[in-house]
Amino acid sequence: MRKSMLKKIAVAVAFGFLAGSSAFAAVTGRVGHAMPEDHPQAKAMNKFVELAAKYTNNNVQLKAFHSATLGSDEKMLQAVQAGTQELYIGTLAPFSAKVKEVQVWDLPFLFANTKEVYTVLDGAACKKIFEKLEPIGVHGLMWTGMGFRNLSNSKRPVTKLEDINGLKVRVMANPVALETWKTLGANAVPMAFAEVFTALEIKAIDGQENPLVHMYSNKMQEVQKYISLSNHVYTPVALVASKKFWDGLSAADKQGVQKAADEARLVQRQLLDEGDRDVIKKFGDAGVKVDAIPPAELTKIQEKVKPVIAKFAPQIGEEFLKEFQAEIEKVRAAK
Repeated sequence: MRKSMLKKIAVAVAFGFLAGSSAFAAVTGRVGHAMPEDHPQAKAMNKFVELAAKYTNNNVQLKAFHSATLGSDEKMLQAVQAGTQELYIGTLAPFSAKVKEVQVWDLPFLFANTKEVYTVLDGAACKKIFEKLEPIGVHGLMWTGMGFRNLSNSKRPVTKLEDINGLKVRVMANPVALETWKTLGANAVPMAFAEVFTALEIKAIDGQENPLVHMYSNKMQEVQKYISLSNHVYTPVALVASKKFWDGLSAADKQGVQKAADEARLVQRQLLDEGDRDVIKKFGDAGVKVDAIPPAELTKIQEKVKPVIAKFAPQIGEEFLKEFQAEIEKVRAAK
């Protein structure tokens, strides 16, 4: 009887030890993205990793993988969706076929400044996009900035609508971007960003369009002679987690990771804003001519692409687009 009791106690202690050990086992994960290590996004993700450990008492230990070492945006998003990669930050454009509302960020000339952008990123419309990701296996953590897109090329300064005509420009592989640049008279070429530098170097294409800090971090100054400050589209990025990974976290760890994401969001925005202020001088020092587009000419460009917005509004969802635009107008009205 006594031996039997001792055996039961020993088994109970062993189970208790195992349970205690598993409770203290750290949760690990990878955060993948496409930007190089000196880009504000990479620095923000390093901070996110640090804060996630801090706010979960080291129970969630993440590692950031920069420079697309885990694959292209599309491959990383697919991996997050499948649960084989834990986190990703970048464009959600590869999901546009599944979540049509994502395409709203490709529409030209919606925003006048970053204040409007950041308010919308933190608003109801972007929360709706995150809600639509849940059924496909992805949990949204935060939206942050990447910057206004501008045009660069190696052929000529672009300061008016006619200058765009005939330029062979790499654009993102989405229908809105393709239609926008075709409407403006460019020869729009869809291409993965990883291929762009080489294509510019060998003159297979004339130009590309991206945020200024993004261009500089990816050494566009080595293969481009002209930049036009068009600010035609604002590209945001989203930090998302695999639902499989997210659902496996405790409530306390979810709270800690979310807090880390919220703070990293502001870090990235601040670094981007600071970078935009000094990167134009860096381009000048590198021999790149940076041109502002005169307001009258910019108005012509904006008028030219209005049919693009009308064409894609039904595909994106006219009601959603109205809500999105109403958030922008609310910011403007508050000035």
